[in-house]
Amino acid sequence: MAIYDYTVKDKEGNDVSLEEYRGKVLLIVNTATGCGFTPQFEGLQDLYEKYQEKGFEILDFPCNQFGGQAPGTDEEITDFCNSRYGITFRQFAKTEVNGENELPLYTYLKSQKGGVMGSKIKWNFTKFLVDREGNVTERFAPMKTPEQLDTEIAKLL
Repeated sequence: MAIYDYTVKDKEGNDVSLEEYRGKVLLIVNTATGCGFTPQFEGLQDLYEKYQEKGFEILDFPCNQFGGQAPGTDEEITDFCNSRYGITFRQFAKTEVNGENELPLYTYLKSQKGGVMGSKIKWNFTKFLVDREGNVTERFAPMKTPEQLDTEIAKLL
């Protein structure tokens, strides 16, 4: 399987084929609205505004698996992100990134880039960078801020 073979649910519950993103550079992030890393939404939005016209997309997957830090419905999460951070990149349905109910996309991402902690996602705001050919090129820990990813993203664009 390749990344473009996966289908995910958007925040309205509609199926979205990742084929839609073929040829784009992607940053896939599991997020939370009540986390110490939540202010990273601001940096993510800045990256999106800077590079979106060059073929860059951010795919945001809210996740409540880490300390219950993404409570609320998909609509409530979206409202929070829009009002607090002015998010314009695409947000998807709240999902699980570890365990028996994890989103198959995350099973794939972790198989491509295991990370320091093995394949398991350790916390919110773990980031995967995907090149225009669909290759998972990097995995970044939550402590790596969006601003620190700028050079890596620019290289792929």
